[in-house]
Amino acid sequence: MAEYWFFHPKFEVKARAFLAELPEPEVVHNFQIEKLDFVSAGTASSQIKLALKRLGVAGEILRRCAIATYEAEINVTAHSCGGTVNSNIYPDCIYLQFQDEGPGLEDIEQCMTPGFSTADDSIREMGFGAGLGLPNIKKNSDVLHIISEKGKNTLLEIIIYFEADR
Repeated sequence: MAEYWFFHPKFEVKARAFLAELPEPEVVHNFQIEKLDFVSAGTASSQIKLALKRLGVAGEILRRCAIATYEAEINVTAHSCGGTVNSNIYPDCIYLQFQDEGPGLEDIEQCMTPGFSTADDSIREMGFGAGLGLPNIKKNSDVLHIISEKGKNTLLEIIIYFEADR
């Protein structure tokens, strides 16, 4: 099993304390993501963005959340046998968990390299698989955690704080 952590320096202490406790969220959304269903891909990220907008979250945070969530949703759609996304909204952040159904990542560090992709030709022909998903998720997240192993499911966790200044 491999594990990858990224903490934005401004939020590391706060995020570690949050993850140690995991308080009860104020708003919860759960979505199913189907394998290769690019017609529905993006629905979860759109619904999550709408919920945050209704709560008055700032535009820059909405943009970052939409990018990170969409990239993760597309990764599950394109590279796995489907999965789920659980969105937990708190007064000061959103905590997202993406759980896919295999095939796992052989080398997470390599997958974090911009331009590296495991997408097959059919995914690339649809305009996906440029190798920017995980790097874009990292760029737009305050915390990124990945647990994966080749041949097993992958867990991807994202935290985005509602503070405009990073």
